[in-house]
Amino acid sequence: PRPHSSAHHHKMSGVTVKDCDAAEFIAALAEHFKKSGKIELPEWHDLVKTASFKEMCPMDPDWYYIRAASLARKVYLRGGTGVGAFTKVYGGAPHNSVKTPHFQIAAKGVIRHVLLQLGEIDIVGKNDKKGRWITRNGQRELD
Repeated sequence: PRPHSSAHHHKMSGVTVKDCDAAEFIAALAEHFKKSGKIELPEWHDLVKTASFKEMCPMDPDWYYIRAASLARKVYLRGGTGVGAFTKVYGGAPHNSVKTPHFQIAAKGVIRHVLLQLGEIDIVGKNDKKGRWITRNGQRELD
């Protein structure tokens, strides 16, 4: 088997999530989640839309891992964010009618499901404050 990409295992002197290019980091982490097999795809992953205003399910078969990686990164950079706030981050406007597009929030169920799974593998957790926070293990894993 070929070695994993360098981003994962060779820890350079104090490079943190903040220093990485977001898209590259998310792609690498998504790949890591997929390979590690820790995150299970829900049965409905190929049927669900990420928001009510989307016309189709995501095209990328790995979208679930990508959303998980993206959420993990957001929690890392800004702890204390709850499901509701994430629905706004991943929200957008539908572009499929004559009417003016109004902002709509993303699907809560998907976000909540991803966050719960990140909780099960000890990346993200809840504490006595509100919202989701990165766990010590999660911080290590992401860095």
